[in-house]
Amino acid sequence: MPQVQQNDSPQADGAARVRSRVRIPLVFPDGYRAEAQVSTFHGLADGAEHLALALGTVPEGAVPLVRLHSECLTGDVFGSARCDCGPQLREAVERIATAGGYLLYLRQEGRGIGLYNKLDAYALQDSGLDTYDANTALGLPEDGRDYTAAAQMLGALGVDGIAGIDLLSNNPDKDAQLGALGVTVRRRVPTGVHVSESNVRYLRAKAERTGHSIELSRLVG
Repeated sequence: MPQVQQNDSPQADGAARVRSRVRIPLVFPDGYRAEAQVSTFHGLADGAEHLALALGTVPEGAVPLVRLHSECLTGDVFGSARCDCGPQLREAVERIATAGGYLLYLRQEGRGIGLYNKLDAYALQDSGLDTYDANTALGLPEDGRDYTAAAQMLGALGVDGIAGIDLLSNNPDKDAQLGALGVTVRRRVPTGVHVSESNVRYLRAKAERTGHSIELSRLVG
């Protein structure tokens, strides 16, 4: 049974700090395995139970590869083909384990609108709305995510200094928010394009509406 290192004392100055660390072996459905050191935190701005998974070893003189991955129960757990979240999570773990760095697993279901609202938005997408218009039709933001807690987590882990991070993401908003929060993003590294018949409209909306670096034109007409 893994040993848990836990510190239940909150930081006196109110800054986020690591609460506990535990090693967890990860095994994916395709057989890929990795070992992660999973950290929990005290003092995150939104009070949510976000996790940081340390994977691999950062070479001397290099910067960590970091992914901010928003929780997606339907994609990450059930393998839903309506999005690319599950394949992105699988890809990120392997790439970070190879390069050395962190996967921040953020409890921001449905771009911050929650699971039930996300499923309601799916129903509206079935009637023809794209992923962003479906959210606004419900009176919700197109993307309600705030990455303050992610910046706090990087600070608590000691990886938000001048050298910065390489950000594994297609989303320019993550880069912009982290920069505004004082995290140096040396470069943004796109993920692969995980396109299927079921998610092509979703991916096209992300590329066309919010500038995600998804090169769909090379894969679909």
